[in-house]
Amino acid sequence: MTDSAAAVRTLVVGEALVDAVTTPGGTTLEHVGGSPANVAFGFAALDHPVDLATWIATDERGRRIEEVCRQRGVALTPGSLGAAFTSVAHATLDAGGAATYVFDLEWQVASVPGLTAYGHVHTGSIGAVLEPGAAQVREILAEAHAVGATVSYDPNARPSLMGRPERARRTVESNIALSDVVKVSDEDIAWLCPGESIDDVVRAWGGLGPALVVVTRGGDGAVVHVTRTGEQRALPAPAVDVVDTVGAGDSFMSGLVSGLIDSGLLGGPQARERLHAAALDDVLPAVERALRTGALTVGRAGAHAPTRVDLR
Repeated sequence: MTDSAAAVRTLVVGEALVDAVTTPGGTTLEHVGGSPANVAFGFAALDHPVDLATWIATDERGRRIEEVCRQRGVALTPGSLGAAFTSVAHATLDAGGAATYVFDLEWQVASVPGLTAYGHVHTGSIGAVLEPGAAQVREILAEAHAVGATVSYDPNARPSLMGRPERARRTVESNIALSDVVKVSDEDIAWLCPGESIDDVVRAWGGLGPALVVVTRGGDGAVVHVTRTGEQRALPAPAVDVVDTVGAGDSFMSGLVSGLIDSGLLGGPQARERLHAAALDDVLPAVERALRTGALTVGRAGAHAPTRVDLR
């Protein structure tokens, strides 16, 4: 990591919650999760300074989240402790390790002071679509973009919370329009854009503003699309024995942003210019890092956050 990359402070905006995970054998264990929180933990594990703007309570679960954030080196922004209760995601694993979710949550987020301190801002998942917080997230993104921070976004669709896909798509696309980098899964596209091909969707979304759209395809790897040049390439996933898929997309997201920051393509207005002028070969190292971090996560139980040592 370069000195300039280490100096890029990142902000993640979105839900932190407790995952109550039930195994195929019927055992339930609780651990701290939430897609944006997992991304923040991933940034910290890869040595990027990071703050998390979220919405938790001062109850037992909220205190557990605070403690894990401290242990992982993630600072909570002021106003993050205003919730009446800490949200819970009930995840049930099937025999193949895939998770389905039921949520007990409410979401909003306080404004973040000092946005000029951040070179990059990330958001996604529930926090970017569930009102009243989703509108507050868009205000933070718009302000961050205006003061020069680069922005990344992962829709991470949760159909049980997002209502009708055509309505959810309008919200998702409003966030895409504020973003420089979008990471989306093929399952998200299938739900949000039924009947449309991945190629058509990434071209359309690229036209809304992001320089880079990356589509994850589970064990089949990822598709990378560069808006400026129209270049597109499918990359394979590393071979791995899957333990479970919890946190895999979040780990991929962390690795992608980390790689782009290290390459000088995220982290402020000059980095944004370089990203929007980049060609496919310029972004491939970051996507390859993302594929490695994702593979390392599915090879372990839970939302494991790989470090730079793991990536050697």
